[in-house]
Amino acid sequence: MGSMGRGLIRSVRSGTSLPLTRHGRRISLRTLQASDYDQWIEIRERCRDWLVVWEPRPANAPFPAEDRHSFSGRCSLRERERQLGTGFGFGIFVGETLVGELTLSSVQRGPFQSAFIGYWVDEAMAGRGYVPEAVVVALAFAFEELDLHRIEISIIPRNDRSLRVVDKLAIRNEGVAERFLQINGVWEDHARFAMSSEEWVVRRDELVGDWIDGD
Repeated sequence: MGSMGRGLIRSVRSGTSLPLTRHGRRISLRTLQASDYDQWIEIRERCRDWLVVWEPRPANAPFPAEDRHSFSGRCSLRERERQLGTGFGFGIFVGETLVGELTLSSVQRGPFQSAFIGYWVDEAMAGRGYVPEAVVVALAFAFEELDLHRIEISIIPRNDRSLRVVDKLAIRNEGVAERFLQINGVWEDHARFAMSSEEWVVRRDELVGDWIDGD
C-alpha cells in the first residue's frame, strides 16, 4: 500500500476532515466545504440549462435538493468517501473562486485498481483550459498518490465541449458503450476514454510540463 493509502487509513481512525488540496498551474482542486455553498449555488442557478442536460439522473427522478442543508450533507458524504478511499470530490478553484467540480469516483481496488473522472465547469469559464488542467492534476493524484492503474472518462458523443478536454490531453479512445448511462432520464451512449499507469509513466513529463509546472 502506498503512502496515500496509509494516510487514508489514518484519516478514518482519527476522524480528521482537513480539506484535501492539489495544485495545478492556474487551478487548485480542493474538497468542497459547507462554506462553499454560496459560490456553488450561484453557478448552479445561473448555469442550470447548461449543466443538467449532461447529468446522470434516472427517468422521472426528482432533481437533487440544492438547499444549504443538502449541500452540507453532500460535502459530508464526499468526506466519508474520501476517508474510506472510495471516491474523491473536488471543487475546481481559480484563486478563491469556484469554477466547477471534478470527481474521482467508483474507486475500485483488488484486481481493478481503477476509477472514473467526471467534471463540469461554469459556463462563463468554459474554453479557458481550466478543466484539462484539473484533469491532469487529478491523474497525477490518482496514479502517484492513490496507486491506481486505470482511469476512465466517459462522455456522451455529442457533448463537444467535454470531448475537447480529452482531445487536448490526447487521452486514448476505447470506443463507444451503447446506452451506457441514464443522463437526464435518457439512456445515452458514451465514448470511453482511458489512461493506464503505464501510459502515465510515458506521458507524465509532457502532461505535467504542459499543464502543471512552469509559467
